[in-house]
Amino acid sequence: MLPGAAELVETREIVPGQWQQAWHAPSVVAGARAGQYLHVRSADALGFPFRRPYPLATADPASGTLTIQVAAGTRTGDRLRRLRPGDAGDLIGPLGRPFEVDPRSRHLLLIAEGPSVAGVRMLIDEAIRDARSVVLLCGALSSAHVYPSSLLPDEVEYVVATADGSLGYQGPVTDLVREYEAWADQSFACGTPSMLATVAGLATGRRQRLGVATLGRKRGGGRPIPAGSAAARRKAFLQVVLDHSIGCAAGSCQGCVVAGANGPVRVCREGPVFAAEELDWGEAS
Repeated sequence: MLPGAAELVETREIVPGQWQQAWHAPSVVAGARAGQYLHVRSADALGFPFRRPYPLATADPASGTLTIQVAAGTRTGDRLRRLRPGDAGDLIGPLGRPFEVDPRSRHLLLIAEGPSVAGVRMLIDEAIRDARSVVLLCGALSSAHVYPSSLLPDEVEYVVATADGSLGYQGPVTDLVREYEAWADQSFACGTPSMLATVAGLATGRRQRLGVATLGRKRGGGRPIPAGSAAARRKAFLQVVLDHSIGCAAGSCQGCVVAGANGPVRVCREGPVFAAEELDWGEAS
């Protein structure tokens, strides 16, 4: 996509301090997949340009419109909120590697907290399109900060956890995971490093809790699937989206490097989606 080839359609506040923006950007939407992100250009107080990543929350090929979620109190977010419908935007995307859903998976468990729901939102639309069942577990500080159910399809089972107990379960959203781990064929999560580390730990112990046997590979059963490949990620029970500062988005600046299980990985290129076992959670948390 060429910079500036997007037009703002709408900006609206959905929870305190969080705005949803709709952009008309057909060239981005045409190839977009859930889990990918945009690189949005802004400028600092001195006028120097910089870019910030935003997850693609939704993408509608029919209208050529996409949505992102922007926050108050950030340089790029405050600049974007000042734009008016009809203004041009400097968006580049889609970038990064997407979620990989196993074709056999029929039940998807999505886990998010706060604004990070934008990182898994588009996967809901893709799953429903493919006749899959979806449960979304979403955590928030209070009822005022819960992602609006009106922005979700009716087919989704939406379960809320709040820190103060003002809506749904009182406590962290990770407390709800075990209720659904037997139902889910695969799970997908986006949130803080500590939240993702907790979900990854739960995924590691899932087989033992459910009494699922691990069978060895048959002799002559084919070559091993390389870690980090699309095929390997499709076989993973848990995939995560890392919310990380991305500089160049080309893999050159090394500003988004995180610890992987087999060495450093770049969020902008190898991610932002990873199978949970690809990452070193001791470093991440």
